[in-house]
Amino acid sequence: LDLKWASRWDIYLSMDDAIPAKVHWLSIANSLVIVFVLSAMIIAILFRNLRRDFARYNRLAHDEERSEDLEEFGWKLVHADVFRPPSFSPLLLSVACGTGAQILLMSLLTIIFSAMGFLSPANRGALLTAELLLYVMMGGFAGYVTARLYKTFKGKSWQRATTLTALGFPGIAFGFFIIMDIIAVTQGSTDAVPFATMIILLVLWFGISTPLVFFGAYFGYKQDAIEFPVNTSSIPRQIPDQPWFMGIPFTLAIGGILPFGACFVELYFILSSVWMDQYYYVFGFLLLVYFILIITCAEITVLFCYFQLCGENYHWWWRSFCTAGSTALYVFFYSFVYFKQLEANSFVTYILYFGYMGLVSLGLFMMTGFIGVFSSLVFNKTIFGSIKID
Repeated sequence: LDLKWASRWDIYLSMDDAIPAKVHWLSIANSLVIVFVLSAMIIAILFRNLRRDFARYNRLAHDEERSEDLEEFGWKLVHADVFRPPSFSPLLLSVACGTGAQILLMSLLTIIFSAMGFLSPANRGALLTAELLLYVMMGGFAGYVTARLYKTFKGKSWQRATTLTALGFPGIAFGFFIIMDIIAVTQGSTDAVPFATMIILLVLWFGISTPLVFFGAYFGYKQDAIEFPVNTSSIPRQIPDQPWFMGIPFTLAIGGILPFGACFVELYFILSSVWMDQYYYVFGFLLLVYFILIITCAEITVLFCYFQLCGENYHWWWRSFCTAGSTALYVFFYSFVYFKQLEANSFVTYILYFGYMGLVSLGLFMMTGFIGVFSSLVFNKTIFGSIKID
C-alpha cells in the first residue's frame, strides 16, 4: 500500500461518513450571517446616532447663546460618572478580567498551534498538556490586567487582588478536579489521574503560574492607571428609572444568545469529541468560529452599553461583563440538552459530566466577560474623547 508516513492517520480523521465538511461550512455560513446582521445593526444604530449626537453636542459647544435653550440629554449627561469605579466589588471585577484575559490567550494559542498542525488529534493527551502549559505561561498577563484595572479603580488591597488572581480560578478548578478524581477512583475508572500527575499540576501552579501572576502584577502596578478623556465628579449622579428591556434579565438573555448561536454547531462537535470519543480535527474551522465568537460578544456588549448610557445609567462595568459572559450560561444549558444523547445510567456519570461542564462554563464566562469589559471600555473612551465637555 503506497501510504506516506505523515498521512497515516488520514483514514481515521477523514470522518466524511460521520460528519461531512459541508456541515462545518454550513455552520460557518450561519455564524457569518449572525455576525453580518449584528455588524449591520451596530453600524446602522451606532454610527447614525453617534454622528447625530456628536454634531449636536459639538454644535452646542460653539453656539453658546443657544445652548441655554437646548436641554442636554442622552449619554453626554453621564460624562462626569461614566468612568466611576464599579459600585460592587472592583476587586472581584479586576480578578475576573485578569483570569478572563489569561483564558482568552491560552485558548487562542492552543487553537492556533492545533490549526498549524503542532498538536495531532491522534495524540489525545497532547492537546490537554498544551492547554495546561499555555495557561500556566499566560499567568503574567492575568496579573498585569488585574493590576492595571485595580489601580484604575483606585483599589488599595493589591496583594489580595494579586493573590486571588493566582489562586482563585485555578483553586476552584483544582478543587473540582480532586473531587472528580476521587469519584473516578472509587468507581475503578481508567479515567482517574495518578497521584504523581497531581503533584506535577501543583508544581506547575505554585512553581510557575503563581510567580508569573505576581511578576505581571508588579509591572501592572508600576504603570500609570488607565487615563480617561473626562473627569469624574465627586458626587454620583442619580440614575432615572430604567425601562424593563434594559433590566439585567433581558440583557443577559439577549446578550448571550447571539454569540452562542454563532458557535453552537462547533460546540456540538467538540462535546462529541470530549464525551463520545470521536476525533475533532478541524481546527481551522474552530479558529474561524473562535474569532466570530469574540466579535459577536464585543458587538452585542457595545450595543447594550450604548443603550444603557443613553438611558443615563452609568453602571456599565459589571453589566458589560455579564452581558458578554451570559454566553457561558447558554453553553451550560445546552449541556443539559446534549446530555440526553449520552444514555447515562449511573449517578456518578451525572456528577462527572455536569461538574466538568460547569467548570468549562465558568472559564468561558470569565473569558467572554473580559471581552465585554474591554470592548465597552474602548468604546466609551472613544465616544467621550470625541466630544467637547464644558
